[in-house]
Amino acid sequence: MTVGNPVLKELINGGKVVFDSSLQQQVDQLVAQTTSQLLLLQFNQTATKAAQLKAMEAILGYPVPETLRINPPWQVDLGAHTFIGENVFINRDCLFMDLGGIFLEDNVLLAPRVSLLSMNHAEAPTQRQNLILKAVHIKKGAWIGAGATVLPGVTVGENAIMGAGAIVTKDVPANMVVAGTPAQILRPIKTS
Repeated sequence: MTVGNPVLKELINGGKVVFDSSLQQQVDQLVAQTTSQLLLLQFNQTATKAAQLKAMEAILGYPVPETLRINPPWQVDLGAHTFIGENVFINRDCLFMDLGGIFLEDNVLLAPRVSLLSMNHAEAPTQRQNLILKAVHIKKGAWIGAGATVLPGVTVGENAIMGAGAIVTKDVPANMVVAGTPAQILRPIKTS
């Protein structure tokens, strides 16, 4: 991923940028330009798979796999920092806040209303306008249940399952089932 804006470079590299109104305005303008809300609107109103893939390519900025299956509507704040592998399924009403990067490996399943969030704000009230970016990684074969939320910096391991409504605040090991708020490991996945 090539990033020309020095503020974004710092954020993407895990740094923290102190925002004043000028920097906040720059980021807001960048998101508005890059997201291309018209393209997202077009995607969400598209009926054919070919037209969907074409719109997705315009939003993400690279050729998406033909095996991608996505049910609109879908929301993304930037698009250019979302990377999707082969045979991924994204169900309706999913939200991607991808400024910090979202990586979906092959065979990932996202149920309706999944939220993948790669940015947060600083905790201290005097610094709360500051953005902190951390990528979200969903490894091969993972299945994220309806209404689940994955927070910044989390990696969901291969073949892991997240229960509906889970809020994932820390990494999920491969081949495990997690659920709850915050998500807790319940058991290993069933293999037969």
